[in-house]
Amino acid sequence: DGGRQLPADDANGWATVAPSPVPFHAADPAPEALDEAGIAEVIAAFAASAVRAERLGFELIEIHAAHGYLLHQFLSPLSNRRTDGYGGSLPNRLRLLVEVFDAVRAAVSDKVSVGVRISATDWVDGGWDLVQSEALAQILDARGCNFLHVSSGGLDERQKISVGPGYQVPFAAAIKAKKLRMPVIAVGLITEPEQAESILRHNQADAIALARGILYDPRWPWHAAAALGDSVVPSPQYLRCEPREARNVFRAR
Repeated sequence: DGGRQLPADDANGWATVAPSPVPFHAADPAPEALDEAGIAEVIAAFAASAVRAERLGFELIEIHAAHGYLLHQFLSPLSNRRTDGYGGSLPNRLRLLVEVFDAVRAAVSDKVSVGVRISATDWVDGGWDLVQSEALAQILDARGCNFLHVSSGGLDERQKISVGPGYQVPFAAAIKAKKLRMPVIAVGLITEPEQAESILRHNQADAIALARGILYDPRWPWHAAAALGDSVVPSPQYLRCEPREARNVFRAR
């Protein structure tokens, strides 16, 4: 929430940086506002990490621009108080994320999918919201973004979130309704196979992301396939563990 960590000038510690010197909590030390040289360093670091990821064999990269991390901070007028070309108007606040996306996309081959995760709203009046998210989605879509992962919140301690099953799905559905070419991913308290299937069948999203649910149950996709009468292709060593009550949930390649 405090921004990206960069080496401090004295090389004896780390400096917390942000678009503007606005701390998450009023009692926290203020972060350092990035200058244009620091912004260029951030963009170069994203591109360099993408190159390393492809070298290691990854075929998908998700740029995290949600939950109060640095790129989200530049998007939101609550944390971005800049008066230069990276602040103020919506196009200016979008600029860093767009430049990071372009740099990452250019740094890797076409074999690698590059997508973005956003917070669709800050849940605070006057902050980043769905309308701005829809505008960003259309810009990223036009630039060849491969998917958009739609979450919310995490930037401001004043956020008031109405949490419940699938509480973020309407944001994904609204963005998907903009007729984008890229898939839109829904996430957030999606825990049951039938719930996930309903979201897809009602065209609210193109894919489902699982977080805490799959941490609790790493075999969630297997159990979902069994519950929905479908099948999965596991690694061969798992074929022997197919349970009697879920016959044919496994199939060989």
